[in-house]
Amino acid sequence: MTTPRTFDERVLEEVRPGLEVFKVAFGGIADFTVENMPGIRAHLDPIFEAGREAAPRFDDVEMFERHTDAAGAGQPAVSLRVYRPKSARTPLACLYWVHGGGMVVGAARFDDGECSAYAHHVGCIVVSVEYRLAPEHPYPSGVEDCYRGLQWLGRNAAALGVDASRIAVGGRSGGGVLAAATVLMARDRGGPALRYQLLIYPQLDDRNSSPSALEFEDVVSWGARTNRSAWKAVLGDKAGGPDVPYYAAPARAVDLSGLPPALVQAGELEVFRDECIDYALRLMRAGVPCELHVHPGLYHASDMFNPGAPSSLRMAQERYSALTRAFAS
Repeated sequence: MTTPRTFDERVLEEVRPGLEVFKVAFGGIADFTVENMPGIRAHLDPIFEAGREAAPRFDDVEMFERHTDAAGAGQPAVSLRVYRPKSARTPLACLYWVHGGGMVVGAARFDDGECSAYAHHVGCIVVSVEYRLAPEHPYPSGVEDCYRGLQWLGRNAAALGVDASRIAVGGRSGGGVLAAATVLMARDRGGPALRYQLLIYPQLDDRNSSPSALEFEDVVSWGARTNRSAWKAVLGDKAGGPDVPYYAAPARAVDLSGLPPALVQAGELEVFRDECIDYALRLMRAGVPCELHVHPGLYHASDMFNPGAPSSLRMAQERYSALTRAFAS
């Protein structure tokens, strides 16, 4: 009888170095509580900043900031970072981007390299939203910020040089769940109309009950134990219970019809694998064109922690190609 291989044995050799970085970044983190967050962010932000500084620079892309209007008490203005090819002469397609971090850490600025890369390789404008983080700002603060930013983009498309008929929404991990939820909001609330959704190992389900969630409970990368803490920061005691709305956890949506086509990416060795596969299958069953890629030997966010690995470059190229096709159709 063959002994099942361990997580470490299954990890692709080219992405093993990133596990050590992941261990330094998240290995000593306690629960994502209000009391713990200042120390957690003080620990993580320099690591994220180092990744930002090491990312490739694209001289043909300019970056500037914009802000939505405040929307009353408890709804402050939302900051947006805009990345635009300098040579743009006509309205361009646009990727509306939501940064990752489990909805509890990270910031739009840490994705400067990634957003500039989309602008460079796809030839589109990228608008990245700075949403409020849990647990200080639990659901629905983050997703409502994301949707307000998307509404602002729709209203100001012409001024930004954006073709309003070619807008995609994308994000990775915690940004992926907010991207998927923002797309659902756009469908349900009358727009803006969207061309595509780019869901990179999205954190879709607060219940943590899938086989992959059970399998990867305490792995070095983002495991189910860490994931439960993040969901509790976002949803409080409702996390995992019966009363979680699908704008919080899109895996709970019964009706996925009427959504834009999608690319869903996941790693074989990550807690989100099965919820990503299930969401992609349900999109297809609802008549939504969906491209699904599950990458063997990869753990959660392995491409972020091993940006030069061949598998990471393949994942990036899948995204560029999918967006290029979507914007050309």
